[in-house]
Formats: sequence, structure tokens, C-alpha cells
Amino acid sequence: MKKQISMMITLFALAMTIQAIAQDKKMPSPPAKAEGTIDGINVTIDYHQPSAKGRKIMGGLVPYGEVWRTGANATTTIEFSENVKIEGKAVAKGKYGLYTLPGENEWVIIINKGIKWGAYDYKQDEDVLRVTVKPGKTDSFVETFNIAVEKDKVVLKWENTATAFKISKG
Repeated sequence: MKKQISMMITLFALAMTIQAIAQDKKMPSPPAKAEGTIDGINVTIDYHQPSAKGRKIMGGLVPYGEVWRTGANATTTIEFSENVKIEGKAVAKGKYGLYTLPGENEWVIIINKGIKWGAYDYKQDEDVLRVTVKPGKTDSFVETFNIAVEKDKVVLKWENTATAFKISKG
């Protein structure tokens, strides 16, 4: 009986040590949240922030012409508290996967019903909306991928590229 109690205490201590070590280790692409209000509509975006780390990003790590999960790790999600219009096209309130199809001269913003791990299980037939927007250049180099809700837009920035899409009341 004493051996069993001793073994249980040892296993518990080991589990607590492993948990403490895991909590101390920072994720290479940590979770982030972008929140804001546009026309009285709460917009919340949950994503993970990869960093450039000396790599070529657009047209390199993030290939042109391929669906991107718009961040790292899990699928980026976007949630609207009310019905909205994205670039003039209607989307019902709710939570969606936010994917993009980056290109040198245009990006396709994709709102998708699927919220899965990354873009591996992305299914085009689950798209709720696709709109095309023009990318621009950032004022300076952006090391860590960033999403922000600014005025009436959601803005994506990384490396030397900035892309935005407009949101209004639906």
C-alpha cells in the first residue's frame, strides 16, 4: 500500500513538472486576437502569429495561388455579432474560417464554414464568400504576421505586404 501511494505521489509530481515546463516554453507562432467594432458590429479574429525569421514570405513560405490559413497552426477564425457585408457582399452573423488566396497583384479573401486545423481540410464547397482585393506595401518591414480591425476594415500585414477588406452593416 505504501508503495502504491509513493508511486502515485511520484507520478503526480512528474506530471506537474512536465506541465510547468510546457507552460514555460513559448510557441514559435503564438495565439493572438484582433477585436474591434465596425458600424456597431463586433468583429473578433483569432489567429496565430508566425514570424519571418529571415525567410521570404509572400511568394515563398506563403505561396502565391494557394489557399492559406491566414496565420499559423489552427485555422484563423473571424466572428461577426451581426449580419455584415464584406466588400459589399452579404455574410450572416456567426463564426467562420478566414482563408486567403494570396497573389502578387490580387488576393482572394475567403469566408468558409469550415473551422479545422490549418488549410489541409479546406473545402471550397464550404465557402460562404469570396472577394478579391488589391494588396499594397507596408511602410516598413513587418516581422510578425498581424491582423487588426481598423476603422471599417480588417487589415492583414506581414513582411512588406498589407491587404485589407472592408466590412459594413449587412
